[in-house]
Amino acid sequence: MGGMGRGSAFLLVSFGGPEGRDDVMPFLRNVTAGRGVPDERLAGVAEHYYLFGGVSPINAQNRHLLAAIEKDFAANALDLPVYWGNRNWMPYLADTMLAMAMDGITRVIAIATSAYSSFSSCRQYLDDLDLARASVGTGAPAVIKIPPYYRHPGFIGSFIASASRALAELPGADLVFTAHSIPLSMASSSGPAGDAYAAQLAEAAELIAAGLGRTSWRLAYQSRSGPPSVPWLGPDVNDCVAELAAAGSGAICLIPIGFVSDHMEVRFDLDVEAAQTAERLGVRLVRAATPGTEPRFVHMITELVRAYADERADDVVAGLGPDAVSFCAQGCCGSGGDRSAGWLR
Repeated sequence: MGGMGRGSAFLLVSFGGPEGRDDVMPFLRNVTAGRGVPDERLAGVAEHYYLFGGVSPINAQNRHLLAAIEKDFAANALDLPVYWGNRNWMPYLADTMLAMAMDGITRVIAIATSAYSSFSSCRQYLDDLDLARASVGTGAPAVIKIPPYYRHPGFIGSFIASASRALAELPGADLVFTAHSIPLSMASSSGPAGDAYAAQLAEAAELIAAGLGRTSWRLAYQSRSGPPSVPWLGPDVNDCVAELAAAGSGAICLIPIGFVSDHMEVRFDLDVEAAQTAERLGVRLVRAATPGTEPRFVHMITELVRAYADERADDVVAGLGPDAVSFCAQGCCGSGGDRSAGWLR
């Protein structure tokens, strides 16, 4: 166990999702809290969930992921208890933080189900960890969050494997990588160099395409929300499908590199909306699976956690590339305090 020792634990931090029809509107209110979004607008989004019985797949997938992590920890002699907390639905992060404190946990290595840098995909998780610790008070464990891991071979390799399986159904299909769109104002403040989110997505797409033996691909975005007057990253995946169809493409493979597991955005925006667009245009469509419990992805988590448990954060940074950082500086991802010291205490 290196420097961590007794009283240490692993924490999976995720977005959360409803698990029944009655959960949907309260969940959406949690997601949009403080933004003044009226219930009438949320009701439109709620219909996406109702198509699936009001159940988002994310919580069930996180349970499977936790079980796979526990198994991989045991197989690799990593003796850490495993916890899970969500930002927007049960199990809430604050409740998990309290449970860890009551269990005598004093130091926690956390990883988020989000691989990239932006306010919503990285900094907001740090802010929520801060809030959860504050809700517990002086007895809250210290927490360190593993940095964005979008270029890690385990993450990239899991997509190469799933895309290879998808392409076996449609050999020669055009590659379209997709990710959740964010406002341009957020994208331009995603890191010290600016535009980090889009640049990281493009880098991941290029690595995966290379692993598939491809040099031609497109990056598109999905799940845009908010008023039309606010510019977001594009092009939209449906527009991209239409452009490829107009250019003569007969088959497209969607690879949702912006997602660790099948969020509702993947199931609805790609498996329903994008599929309907492709059918209308006479284009065959296949989608690659998200990492989920793919062995390469699970073992990546084990490797990253072990490095932090052994106080080898520099090794993690070296493995994530020359511009990776262990800790967030003031202003990184658009807001938030200075976390260059590492541990949230």
